[in-house]
Amino acid sequence: MGKTSEQFDNATRSCKDIFVKKMKDYGSAWRVLRTSSITDQILIKAQRIRSIEDKGTQKVDEGVQSEFMGIVNYAVIGLIQLELGEDPRMELSEPEASKLFEKYIFSAKSLMENKNHDYNEAWREMRVSSLTDLILMKLLRVKQIEDNKGSTLISEGIDANYFDIINYAIFALIRLGE
Repeated sequence: MGKTSEQFDNATRSCKDIFVKKMKDYGSAWRVLRTSSITDQILIKAQRIRSIEDKGTQKVDEGVQSEFMGIVNYAVIGLIQLELGEDPRMELSEPEASKLFEKYIFSAKSLMENKNHDYNEAWREMRVSSLTDLILMKLLRVKQIEDNKGSTLISEGIDANYFDIINYAIFALIRLGE
């Protein structure tokens, strides 16, 4: 489990580096996005990954790894947006956004460690393409919950699905790096 924890930290460190650099370039322009728009942005990235996996080629220079990193970052942004709710501030400082990023990555890692204990790191036997499919399935679930105005009868909410998306994308980054 120590190896997984270290690999998780390395992957999320790379994601956070991009998040912070984009905060310096653009500020928190993403604050204007509704949660449904964030979900759609993640969907676009996941569909591109699947398209590249299916076709075996790509025409845009940006690779699958950067798309998985984007999925992690947008899922964290989604969690931040859920937390901030009706907070009218459009601009978050880089330190505040960075602290929120760390908070959600820490929660995702805790969830990952608990599930890894119970599932005995089954994800290590999975294909990256299956992780892509699981992300797409979670996104379709989130879209349905959003269409239902956040209401569920028995299922987990949007936040739980975003956490799973983060962890599946991190697993894909780890698998791609091995």
